[in-house]
Amino acid sequence: MTGSSGRRDVRAHVTAGVPWWSAASRAAWFLCLWLVLAGAALDDIPAAIIAVAAATWTSLRLLEPGTARPSPRAICRLTLLFMYHSVVAGADVARRALDPRLPLRPGFVAYPTGLPRGPRRNVFATLTSLLPGTVPAGGDEAQILYHCLDVEQPVVEELAAEEVALVRALYND
Repeated sequence: MTGSSGRRDVRAHVTAGVPWWSAASRAAWFLCLWLVLAGAALDDIPAAIIAVAAATWTSLRLLEPGTARPSPRAICRLTLLFMYHSVVAGADVARRALDPRLPLRPGFVAYPTGLPRGPRRNVFATLTSLLPGTVPAGGDEAQILYHCLDVEQPVVEELAAEEVALVRALYND
């Protein structure tokens, strides 16, 4: 960029800075990870400081902090919903595996998500991949394709409930 307006744009971007709580919380997590992996030896303090600072700086450059603030209450609701769906779906999968009279109707279901491609959609796909009976198998800009053990189950409705709960819990923009 050239000219005074170009320099001003670059300077505004560079000096915008990162919220201190975002850097501090990431550094705290990296310090905890260091302590779990390497222990708490006094001789390792200089290496720990360098490693935590480098990891924090790198993470802030690769994944910029967002404006969203997670809601603890919504996270608890999401956890309970996830556990409920896991137990119910796990029992259903086990019942279908053990009882040959119960039909399996495997196939693909397209779920129209409101999440754009990127970290948010990846978190949703990861969360839903942990539920028994459904596995994300691709998609495009507007939908995620899921392989299901039984396409006649209310898969789309359950995925919609999970998406709403996830957005409420983590992306309170």
